[in-house]
Amino acid sequence: MKNFVYILGILFTIIACSTSSNKSIATTDAQVKTSLNDTVRIANDSLEYEVIIIDNGFSFWLASTALPRNYYSLTYLENKNQIYVTEWNNRVLQPQRYNPNLYEMAIDYQPHIRYGYEVNYLIYNYMIYFQNTYKQRLGGYVPSR
Repeated sequence: MKNFVYILGILFTIIACSTSSNKSIATTDAQVKTSLNDTVRIANDSLEYEVIIIDNGFSFWLASTALPRNYYSLTYLENKNQIYVTEWNNRVLQPQRYNPNLYEMAIDYQPHIRYGYEVNYLIYNYMIYFQNTYKQRLGGYVPSR
């Protein structure tokens, strides 16, 4: 469980964004790397953000269970991510009520910044994976896949 705390800490230190740029991030601009320790990294130096997801099993789940890229629209992913991130951040602020080992750090996800499809796709799928794996509900219907 302590490993998971570290994972979540990195996961959502993850989105550090520059508010000076509102450009869309093309999927070709993002660099996605998966290593042996089940780390998914997305980075775009021009917008100064980085998403790192370190959770044993997520890469396998993403490849085997998640619906394929372009199944969802970008608008759908952005809307769902906003709901999930808002609830996540509310739980970070209530460590006496919610397990602080699951919700260690707030996520800096700003709706006015265009993160692009790849970032939104991976955040959305991590939220689905997280909710199903750790039996949490961050809002609305959560697909069981």
